[in-house]
Amino acid sequence: FTLLHDDVMDRDTTRRHRPTAWTVFGDTDAILAGDALQALALRLLAEDPHPASVPAAARLAACVVELCEGQHADTDLEQRAPDAVTLDEVLAMAEAKTGALLGCACALGALYAGAGAEEVAALDGFGRQAGLAFQLIDDVIGIWGDPRHTGKPAGADLAARKKSLPVVAALTSGAPEASELAALYGKPYLAEEAEAGEIARTALAVERAGGRDWAQAEAADRMARAMQELARAVPDPEAAGGLLALAEFVTRRSS
Repeated sequence: FTLLHDDVMDRDTTRRHRPTAWTVFGDTDAILAGDALQALALRLLAEDPHPASVPAAARLAACVVELCEGQHADTDLEQRAPDAVTLDEVLAMAEAKTGALLGCACALGALYAGAGAEEVAALDGFGRQAGLAFQLIDDVIGIWGDPRHTGKPAGADLAARKKSLPVVAALTSGAPEASELAALYGKPYLAEEAEAGEIARTALAVERAGGRDWAQAEAADRMARAMQELARAVPDPEAAGGLLALAEFVTRRSS
């Protein structure tokens, strides 16, 4: 449901090499389908006789509220000038969106496994940190990813003037290229400018200002924190195999 709504708000036209729902069925049906999926998820928990279903439903509802806060922050940041956004704000927004979603998923698994409060909190922390690492890598892919793997046009995030984590890191770096990047981001992107190589020029400015290196280093740091949280909840690495595989996927993905 979050992907359906996100695509509507971001006006993304493709996802995984396929047209997004709103481009095929329209905004109304895409939004209603997302609403229905969220209701179905909550109904599954409400109708489940398992003792964890009530706290799980409450946690999922709280997660959706946090997601809405994060999405609001995201759209608000898009309206602000490039030099009026801080890195802390973008990190907080990313945690409220991607981090909260993965944290909730891990916490629900812990609740259903009968874990105690400390283990549930640790697995929520694992998911949040892994989610931030995922978002950092996703933002890197959004700028430098191969369209054959990503299913999206090259530099789509730059064309949309998205204030992704690498971009804001570059804008706030104090490097000489940061001013060039701010100037590029301060005016709307025109499709005909693609021929003049503006997207490539913008990506190079982000890279030279340190945005790519920072994002990759920060992703590694967040994943290290995630592993610490996982070790608190599941000390036996063999028992944590599935979540370790998730961490491996996050750090090595290219699409």
